[in-house]
Amino acid sequence: MFRHEKMAELLRHEISEIIFKEVDFSPDVIVTVTRVKISHDFANAAVFVGVFPDKKIKEALEILSKNIYHIQKILDKKLRIRPVPKISFKDDSEEREMVKVNDILYKIGGGK
Repeated sequence: MFRHEKMAELLRHEISEIIFKEVDFSPDVIVTVTRVKISHDFANAAVFVGVFPDKKIKEALEILSKNIYHIQKILDKKLRIRPVPKISFKDDSEEREMVKVNDILYKIGGGK
């Protein structure tokens, strides 16, 4: 389990860096890699992204999908592990739901 967590954190960091430097989004869009989930055999990695504003998630995922081979190629060169997991991008709706719940709790607790 520890190895999976360590690998997931390494991939999250490296992919975040690659996206920041190599992928062009419109100036009003912020994309962050929120978490990475690796398969048990280390062959695949689901890369969950958060996008602000929420209405731009579809556009951001399309851009990431168009650049996935370029991102994977850079990742393959940067990492000294074999095999490097094959990545896929997913919307981190769980993160958005947590933000909504936090906002509701804040309002209930007396915030405005």
